[in-house]
Amino acid sequence: MRVLTLNPGSSSVKAALVVDGTAVGWSAWETNGSTVDERTIADAVGRWREVDAVAVRFVHGGSRREPALVDEELLDALERLGRFAPLHQPQSVAIARAARNVYRATPVVACFDTAFHVDLPEAAAHYPLPREWTRQGRLRRYGFHGLSCQYVARRAVAMLDLDPAVARLVCCHLGAGVSVTAIHGGRGVDTSMGFTPLEGPAMATRSGTVDPGLLLYVMEAASMSPAGMADALYRRSGLAGMSGTSGDLREVRAAVKAGEPDAVLALEVYLHRLRREIGGVAMSLPRLDAIVFTGGVAEHCPELVERLADGLRLLGIVVDPARCAGTGDRVISPDGVSVASMVLMAREDLELARGAERTLTHARTG
Repeated sequence: MRVLTLNPGSSSVKAALVVDGTAVGWSAWETNGSTVDERTIADAVGRWREVDAVAVRFVHGGSRREPALVDEELLDALERLGRFAPLHQPQSVAIARAARNVYRATPVVACFDTAFHVDLPEAAAHYPLPREWTRQGRLRRYGFHGLSCQYVARRAVAMLDLDPAVARLVCCHLGAGVSVTAIHGGRGVDTSMGFTPLEGPAMATRSGTVDPGLLLYVMEAASMSPAGMADALYRRSGLAGMSGTSGDLREVRAAVKAGEPDAVLALEVYLHRLRREIGGVAMSLPRLDAIVFTGGVAEHCPELVERLADGLRLLGIVVDPARCAGTGDRVISPDGVSVASMVLMAREDLELARGAERTLTHARTG
């Protein structure tokens, strides 16, 4: 099956053509926060006109457990979730609508990051809030980066020859967004992102977890509206807010090399918060077989991964600098350690294609 996968991010869209489970073509374009229109889709992927399905990544699917065929009713429902993932969800809705117009006779399938986390244990998913708020089950930890976690779980188990039914992993997705997920037997059992993709470690422009009392104080002291606070937390915090840069780690690291103290502190906070989350989610596992670093930062900044891992020795995590400096999917820990460390490419495109194939097969067979 020929599946065109479309993966919207907060500032770019990645496209890939996956043929029978193998990616054979890639493309990407910047959006800079603007809405993707039909012409952009047509221009970017016009060379792949003959496809059997289009799969679109949605960060938020609510309580949906499986990918779903896209129609207007579904898009209207997913659009209403936009306020919970404002950097991504509106882009996905726009792209899915444009894809339906460009590929009129081709099914479009929505695949959801949140689906991987639907069965989080109640203790991990439940917030300690008044029960009248939470009894309907909507104010819960949804978790994100699920497509990335799903791929990591399959790939790591295969590379390490682990029993998939009991394998115990920590997945660190390091991109513009950052999350840490504990995976046991192929299922998520804890994750750092929560009701929105704001929770967890510091990110490129997002704050990560902040004392809610601090936010209440700032809103009152500065007479800040909820919309103003949302803009600050999603777009003006994290590495960007702390360092005065765009938040791109390449720019932050250049500022660190130049000796800029705000950038030095920003990187220290970034690494510290990551280690805290890794240690926290690891406690949801009976033991740890492997830690996997994935996403653009993990793939392109091996020295940062080495520095991050150097503070994780309490968990038995040790990396070999020579292996860390390599390329491609690889084990980066020395031989004989009790906890393997790995760097894996983020292959959400392959998970999108698998989801589309599964959905269409199910639709044809009943």
